[in-house]
Amino acid sequence: MAPTGGADKHPIKMLHDRVLCEVDSEAGERRSSGGIVIPATAAMGARRLAWARVVAVGPHARAVEVGDRVLFDPDDKAEVEVHGDTYVVMRERDVHAVAADRLGDEAAGLYL
Repeated sequence: MAPTGGADKHPIKMLHDRVLCEVDSEAGERRSSGGIVIPATAAMGARRLAWARVVAVGPHARAVEVGDRVLFDPDDKAEVEVHGDTYVVMRERDVHAVAADRLGDEAAGLYL
């Protein structure tokens, strides 16, 4: 279900290949393998990608569906606030990966 926008709470329809995402709340703090809590404000040597849950997609988005989890670069995002909740708007081409149960048969998988 897409969030509603404006004072009169009209539903939001994404256009073109745009994707509206809700950033995972667990994306802030992380734990190291030794159990040390690493705050979200800690400086990292490399850029770190983030996960978000897709809330709405435009009609031209082909690989992403509502409910999928997507991997994206938080530096290349546009944020919007709707009724106190913060969402991220991006183009489908800015999504690095999609995680969804429906992709189980298509995915190549990791071989370790």
